[in-house]
Amino acid sequence: MKRPAVSLFHVSEESGIQKFHPRRAPTSSLPDHLVWAIDEAHLANYLLPRDCPRVTYRALPTTSADDCARFFAGRASHVVAISAEWLERAILCLLFIYELPAHSFELLDASAGYWVSRVPAEPTSVTELRQPLCEIARRGVELRIVPHLWDFRDAVVRSSLDFSIIRMRKAVSRTPIGRR
Repeated sequence: MKRPAVSLFHVSEESGIQKFHPRRAPTSSLPDHLVWAIDEAHLANYLLPRDCPRVTYRALPTTSADDCARFFAGRASHVVAISAEWLERAILCLLFIYELPAHSFELLDASAGYWVSRVPAEPTSVTELRQPLCEIARRGVELRIVPHLWDFRDAVVRSSLDFSIIRMRKAVSRTPIGRR
C-alpha cells in the first residue's frame, strides 16, 4: 500500500466539518465506505463548486506533439475546463479546504490524485477560499471556459493526455433543446 508523502485535502462548500466519516460515493463502483482526499498536485481540479462538471488534463511524457499543440494554448501544462454556464457560480463560490492527516490514506488513482481511507479523518486545518478561480491561476493552472463541455470531453478522452473527468453527469445534455 502506497502512503502519501505530501499533504492531502478535502474541498467542500460546507464550513465547520469536524470529522470526515467513510461513506459510499454515489457514483463509485467501489463497495467500500471511504473518506476521499485529493493530493496537492491535483487540488486545482477541485477549486470549483462541487457539482460543477469539468474536464481536467495534463501532458505526459508520452503525449503526442499534436495533442500538446491542440490542447495547450500557453505555458500551462495543466488545464481545468468548465462550461460557460458554470462560470458565474465558480466566480461566486466560497470553498473550504480541509487538510487531512495522511497516515490512514492509500492511493486509489494516481492519474486523478485520489486517496482514500477506510477510517474517519479529522481535519488538521481548514482554509477559507473566497476566490477559487484566482487560486487556480495562482497555481499555474489554466482555466478554460468552453461552449460545449461534452464535445471537449470527447476530444480529451480520445487524446494521449492524462485526464480526469469530474461530475459530467451534471453537465448540460449533448442534445440541443428542441431536438429530443
